[in-house]
Amino acid sequence: MAINQLKSLPKVDRILDSLMAENGGPPRSVLLKAARTAIEDARRSLVAGEAPSWTGDNLEDSVLERARALVALDMRDNLRRVINGTGVVVHTNLGRSLLPSVVCDHIVNVAGRYSNLEFDLEAGKRGSRFSIVEDLLCELTGAEAAMAVNNNAGAVFLSLMALAKGHEVVVSRGELVEIGGSFRIPDVMASSGAVLKEVGTTNRTHMRDYENAIGEETAMLLKAHTSNFAVVGFTATVSLEEIVGLGKKHDLIVMEDLGSGSLVDLSQYGLAKEPTVMESVAAGADVVTFSGDKMLGGPQAGIIVGKAESVNKIKKHPVARALRIDKLTLAALETTLRLYRDPIKRMEAVPTLRMLTLDPEVIKRKARRLQARIKKLGLENLTAKVKAIDSKVGGGALPLQNLPSFGVAILIEGRTANSVEKAMRKLELPMVGRIEDDVFTLDMRTIADDEIPLAAHAAELVAGKS
Repeated sequence: MAINQLKSLPKVDRILDSLMAENGGPPRSVLLKAARTAIEDARRSLVAGEAPSWTGDNLEDSVLERARALVALDMRDNLRRVINGTGVVVHTNLGRSLLPSVVCDHIVNVAGRYSNLEFDLEAGKRGSRFSIVEDLLCELTGAEAAMAVNNNAGAVFLSLMALAKGHEVVVSRGELVEIGGSFRIPDVMASSGAVLKEVGTTNRTHMRDYENAIGEETAMLLKAHTSNFAVVGFTATVSLEEIVGLGKKHDLIVMEDLGSGSLVDLSQYGLAKEPTVMESVAAGADVVTFSGDKMLGGPQAGIIVGKAESVNKIKKHPVARALRIDKLTLAALETTLRLYRDPIKRMEAVPTLRMLTLDPEVIKRKARRLQARIKKLGLENLTAKVKAIDSKVGGGALPLQNLPSFGVAILIEGRTANSVEKAMRKLELPMVGRIEDDVFTLDMRTIADDEIPLAAHAAELVAGKS
């Protein structure tokens, strides 16, 4: 039977002709690839003694249906919008921080027109792209000089290469951690040409450890944020202020990698205390590095601020050109930074700050609105329940911080939590949530008001396929 079916497989040209008659938009190359793939998929199934997994009145219809699906898949953008129902505000896998609407408008304006990216309009000659955000960064952080590169790993790498290549950099063992994407301080340091000198232990490092490690080849004392790693209990660390004092005593550069970095003290909003960029600059660090798309709530960028002598050396290093950011990132970063000039406006205008400081009661009302919409659908197999849960900051910031939140647990009769989660991800507009207490749950902290109808529709679509 399988042999007869193999003989009846349609020719590529026949499927291609059908696709071309139906589709006026996709290129012929896309249609041809889909036709060939669909036929080959059917052939493999038949050889394995299985019926094709797709449906159709006959084998040719089945292959054509599969080819149509492949065309649609191939024509869909790879980078797509998703709805974040995980409750992780700075979600690295989902694009980290959302950009403010005014930032998106400025990007569009700059992207479609010429700009003064490297042109000094006042002097009428070539300018520096660093100047676009330098004054703003210095104004907001209190630093003498500033620049931005493609990401914080690049900022750390460039700073080490420019200031400590061939020399020792002293770091506490408790700060030599690995974060997402296998980013390790020791590996970055080795690549930069700097020589790592570890001091202390994983849980306790003292001032004497730094003091004893300093030698003729020492160029820098580095303090690094530990991101998602936290040591609790019997611990000891040396403050940045103390390290700065030691650096001055021995005429050494002091650098701090803040990782996420923040221009707002979020402890005033009930979150755990984290050092702000301004505090690190005020403590006297020569160089401070942090991300643009985490706690700052802007685009991906590695921001370097600090003393003019050190930052200017970093700017002049040849590798700085390889790590520079483009006009769209600069446009986004500049507009984001301008929002920080207004302490009140920034908390509402910057989505990351707004979501991190949302009142749980506001989130609960959002959850009830989604619950009401789902109930109104009238599907007997679909149930939505509001429940208290915890959100996370994400982006390597405040790893022990739980943010009280509310979610909507979605139960579909006859379906497991895992199958619901998978089906939600497979939608045309993917809905990404999490499984809480063995139930698929949407954390409403990270779902915007205008996404509530979309979330209800997603639940309807998945329940309707059950």
